[in-house]
Amino acid sequence: MKTINLQKKAPAQEAALVRPFDLFPNWEPFQRMKQMFAWDPFAEMTELPGYGYQPTFTPAFEVKETKDTYVFKADIPGIKEADLDLSIAGDRLTISGKREMERKDEQETYFAYERSYGSFSRSFTLPTGVDAEHARADLKDGVLTIALPKVPEALPKKIEVKSEKVKA
Repeated sequence: MKTINLQKKAPAQEAALVRPFDLFPNWEPFQRMKQMFAWDPFAEMTELPGYGYQPTFTPAFEVKETKDTYVFKADIPGIKEADLDLSIAGDRLTISGKREMERKDEQETYFAYERSYGSFSRSFTLPTGVDAEHARADLKDGVLTIALPKVPEALPKKIEVKSEKVKA
């Protein structure tokens, strides 16, 4: 039979345990993690001579094909129609634009400055059968929608099957 000795710690021994908050009373782990995730190493390069890092604005696109149209959608809040340029050259659709930075007032205090500004350009290779002459673009509530219809020759055609009747 094995004997196990259980000993109770004396109150003096319990007080000897060191906790991290005792050593660093102002240490806030969630605040440190927030600072770490907000750190942008490239932003520090703007202070170096010859490096002109500019934060960029890159809108995300959604591209889908319907029965008779190709539809491109992008969220571009804060961009005016005058700041957009859409063009089709050959089989390339190019969408470019810019979102201007708001003027910062040095008298105001910013607690967060996370919005991105700048120019963007996206290009998409189009499949054959796009009718570029009838393309339309709409900008409503910060959503750009581009509809590129298919040429009639590129639309799917139903082929009827005819069978010969066998004479009995």
